[in-house]
Amino acid sequence: MQARARAAINKKRKFVADGVFFAELNSFLTKELSEQGYSGVEVRVTPTRTEIIIRATKTQDVLGDKGRRIRELTSVVQKRFNFPENTVELYAERVASRGLSAIAQAESLRHKLLEGLAVRRACYSVMRIAMESGAKGVEVIVSGKLRGARAKSMKFVDGFMIHSGQPSIDFIDFATRNVLMRQGMLGIKVKIMLPAENGKRGKMPLPDNVTILEPKEDAVPAAVPVAVPVATL
Repeated sequence: MQARARAAINKKRKFVADGVFFAELNSFLTKELSEQGYSGVEVRVTPTRTEIIIRATKTQDVLGDKGRRIRELTSVVQKRFNFPENTVELYAERVASRGLSAIAQAESLRHKLLEGLAVRRACYSVMRIAMESGAKGVEVIVSGKLRGARAKSMKFVDGFMIHSGQPSIDFIDFATRNVLMRQGMLGIKVKIMLPAENGKRGKMPLPDNVTILEPKEDAVPAAVPVAVPVATL
């Protein structure tokens, strides 16, 4: 990405090049690390090198025996994107809560369908795991040739889900996957509404969250002695 940035003429081309790099890197890691519970990637660019942080549920499998797998991935990324020697580093980071990661749950659902589990049972299992992990709401959609020759879509919803506004960006984790079955291709969509303390921008309440404070107790003023004049005869 540093080589692309240097070659860029203006900011527009740089943003497009960075977006293409991220999309291609994410696609590559999704295919390579699907069995290891791949849940996303973060790219950090410093003046001296580029750090790529891979989020996964099985970090030990991402690292490999004595770090062999992570070195192989580093070499492939370096050659594919023309990074100079020793300017790119790959790290593995464990997902804090697997049940709140839409990518991890979509991959889990994909493997369950490939193993032959019924669609309804697999979807309810994914939703139960997400809700037990603290999610405020879950939505799972599976579409394609589920049983008969005609394609249809099945939608499963649990909890509270928002679909518009800024909170849908801050609190909704979304993932899509494709599953090649014997009867054809199935599409999977997983949406998880994160709790307020696990939002994408840190701990923040929903805009419509209203907190009613208890009224303060009124302090009773102390009685002040008043001097009464004495009548003179």
